[in-house]
Amino acid sequence: MTDAYHIAKLIVLKLHRAGFIAYFAGGWVRDYVMDHPSEDIDIATDATPAQIMDLFPHTVLVGLAFGVVIVVSDGHQFEVATFRKDLHYADGRHPEGIEMSTPREDALRRDFTINGMFYDPIEELIHDFVHGQDDIRQGIIRTIGDPYERFFEDRLRMLRAFRFSSRFNFSIDGETQEAIRQTAVKLFPAVAMERVWQEFNKMASYPGFDHALVQMHQLGLLSVIFPELESVHIKDLRQWVKSFVHFPRESPTIAYLMELFLSQTVENKIEIAKRIKGTNREYKWIEFMGTLEHAVARDAAAAVADPYEWSRLYSHLDCECCLQIIAARMSNEDRIRFLQIHQERADRLRPHILRLKENTPLINATFLKNQGINPGIKMGRLIREGERLAIQEDLHEPHAIFDRLQTLPVWNE
Repeated sequence: MTDAYHIAKLIVLKLHRAGFIAYFAGGWVRDYVMDHPSEDIDIATDATPAQIMDLFPHTVLVGLAFGVVIVVSDGHQFEVATFRKDLHYADGRHPEGIEMSTPREDALRRDFTINGMFYDPIEELIHDFVHGQDDIRQGIIRTIGDPYERFFEDRLRMLRAFRFSSRFNFSIDGETQEAIRQTAVKLFPAVAMERVWQEFNKMASYPGFDHALVQMHQLGLLSVIFPELESVHIKDLRQWVKSFVHFPRESPTIAYLMELFLSQTVENKIEIAKRIKGTNREYKWIEFMGTLEHAVARDAAAAVADPYEWSRLYSHLDCECCLQIIAARMSNEDRIRFLQIHQERADRLRPHILRLKENTPLINATFLKNQGINPGIKMGRLIREGERLAIQEDLHEPHAIFDRLQTLPVWNE
């Protein structure tokens, strides 16, 4: 077991010795049952926040209304929460209040059976009031109790169902699916778009993201988030997400989502990204991908590729990832050939690409001053044109570039 486990066990032991019940709760127990090591340990107890804070010298009160205290020990932080029963939910996300309760009642108010178990590290026993172990064995995501009630309480749980499904490659229970279908239209405004984006970010890191998006569309949830997809046939969506398997590991979440909008303009894609609360980094990624896609289309129609344009593109931080994503949409044979062409071209242009990355042109202000060129508009034009010449004519010596510049119209501008 990890250091975090042993420290958390000491916290539980201290609570026990003070006369309280205390267990590990939620995700750690699920991962333990599935033999997935984890250091993210939450603790549930019948001690009140005040009693927890009295017992431990280093604590942070983070949620008095929900009975949550952070206990800090040996450099680790553990969320210690009082067993509770949630009162009425009015906004589709948060209970209006809580009552102290028993371990069983605390388990019954949680979201899915796989997350509703407790573990006693002292007795080394699992307390499973919701049959979570059975569902783990069967590979099922199932709500605890009535799925309609669970989703009425917290609409975000619908997205979490797909996140766990894609993470563990589990199927979503039929009754839970039907409740999602019936409740999908009520996702907003209860759930903030920022939370939706967070769930997508988590899902995108799992191999089952493609299947999750397809099932979200089948159950009507995807078109609630993206109304542009309302009339999209499920067969088309399946085709679009097939490329995910060939995406590079470093692909950002926005790359996966934008595969659903290939027919949209770059401007429309950015508007969609803004709506789901992306960042400027995501917007710039979309812009560059659009530029690269246009360059690839021109390249296919041109007799000869423009080395200057491609050197600039290859020097971009996202180019390699974006090229692999474009290739992922192709057949195996075309994908291999496409990537080979770009690898060979990039290898030929390597010195120029490195200069562009480092912003160290062969013809620079210092060189031009030494040749008698005064700072100003002309100098700027000569620097830009000199770099273009160096790449297009594969020149590597500043004086050779300078001599060529004197033969061009830019010299007299």
